[in-house]
Amino acid sequence: MSDLIYRNNYIQQLEKLKGKHIIKVITGLRRSGKSTLLELFAGKLLNEGVPSNRIQQYNFEKPSFPNNFGWLEIYSKIIENTDRSGMNFIFLDEPQQIPEFERLIDALFIEKHIDLYVTGSNAFFLSGDLATLLSGRYISIHIFPFSFKEYCDSQAELSLNKYELFNNYIYETSLPQGVLLRNQGANIQNMYIQDVYNTIVEKDIRQRYNIQNYRSFDNLSKFLMGSIGNIVSPSSISKAMKKDSQDIHHNTVEKYIEYLVNSYIFYQVNRFDIKGKQQLATQEKYYLADIGFRNLKLGKFQYQDIGHILENIVYLELCRRGYQIWIGKIGEFEIDFIVRNVLNKFEYYQVTWSLSDPKTAEREIRPLKSIDNNYPKYIISTDVVTADIDGIEHINIVDWLLKTE
Repeated sequence: MSDLIYRNNYIQQLEKLKGKHIIKVITGLRRSGKSTLLELFAGKLLNEGVPSNRIQQYNFEKPSFPNNFGWLEIYSKIIENTDRSGMNFIFLDEPQQIPEFERLIDALFIEKHIDLYVTGSNAFFLSGDLATLLSGRYISIHIFPFSFKEYCDSQAELSLNKYELFNNYIYETSLPQGVLLRNQGANIQNMYIQDVYNTIVEKDIRQRYNIQNYRSFDNLSKFLMGSIGNIVSPSSISKAMKKDSQDIHHNTVEKYIEYLVNSYIFYQVNRFDIKGKQQLATQEKYYLADIGFRNLKLGKFQYQDIGHILENIVYLELCRRGYQIWIGKIGEFEIDFIVRNVLNKFEYYQVTWSLSDPKTAEREIRPLKSIDNNYPKYIISTDVVTADIDGIEHINIVDWLLKTE
C-alpha cells in the first residue's frame, strides 16, 4: 500500500496557479494533508525539470527548526538561497509559529523571482493583520481529508469492491495518515485520531482562547457531533444541554462553536429561502470535517444517524468540487443542499439512505417537486438500482462519489 496518495484535484489547482504572481495559501484541518500536498507538488516540479536549488521548503512546526529565529532572519536565509536567474518556489508550512510572520510573507511576495506557497491550520491564519496586508494578493485553496476516490486509491491492495470500501469509509476516519494506519489495527488508528483531535483542541482552541471550563467545551463539541445534519442555534443547543444537566449560556455556546469552526473541525452551512431568495440569519447546520472524530467521541456504531452521516459525506464532496452551499427552505419543506456550481448554476440535492420505503420516498421527493424552476434536482441514496422520478435524477452515492466531474 502506497504511503503517499497523489491528490490530483489539489495538484491541478496548484498547477494552474504555478508561476502566477499571487500567494497560494493552503488551508484546512490539521493532518488533512497540507504538508504532503506541498511535498507532492515540489516533487512534480522536480520531475518537470525545475532545478532543486530553486525549491526551498520550510516546515516551522518541526522541532528541528530554530525557535529563536525572527522573520527577518528567515527572510534573509531564503533570499540568500534564491537563484535570481529563474523562478524560485518557496514553500512555508505553518509560518504562523513565527512572530510577525505576516511581514515575512509580505516581504517574500514583493520579490519578483519568488513563487510563494503557504499553509495554515485555522481560519485566523487568514484574518486580522494578514488578511489586511495581503488583500487582493492571495488565493486560498482549502484541503479536505480523503475523498472516497482517494480512499479507494489508498486501499487498492485490498480485494474489496466499491460498495464494501464505501461501508468502511462511512464509519472510519478519512484523515490521510489515519487511513494508511488502518491495517495496523483499530487501536493504532484510534490512537492517531485521538492525538490529532487533542492537538487541534489544545493548540488551536484551548491555548488560543484560554478556555478554562474544558468540560463544557467538550460537552458542546460532542453535542454538535451528535447533531450533524440537524438545524440548530446557540439558544436551542443551550436549552438542550441544560435539560441534560449541563448548564451553559447560549453566548458561550456561540463562542465555542466559533472556535470549532475556525479550527476547521466543523463547517457551518446557512439556510436559504428559495421563495424569498435570501439567506436566513438563524438556525444553521454543522458538518464534521472527519467522521472519525465523531466515532472517537460518541462511539463508532451510530446506526440511527446513518442518514446524517451520508449527508455529511455529500456535503464534504460538494465542497471538494468547489460548490457554494446552502441549506434550502421552501415553504414548510427543507432541501438538504442548494448549491451554486462552478458554472454559476444552481442544483438541488436530497440525501437519504434509501427510497425503498414509500413514506421516505414521498418525504424526499415532495420538497424537490415544489421548486418551480428547471435547475437540476438530485436524490442521492445507497440504492444500487436507481431511476429518474418525475424529472428528478436518483443517483447511487457510491457512483456519485466516484464520478469524474
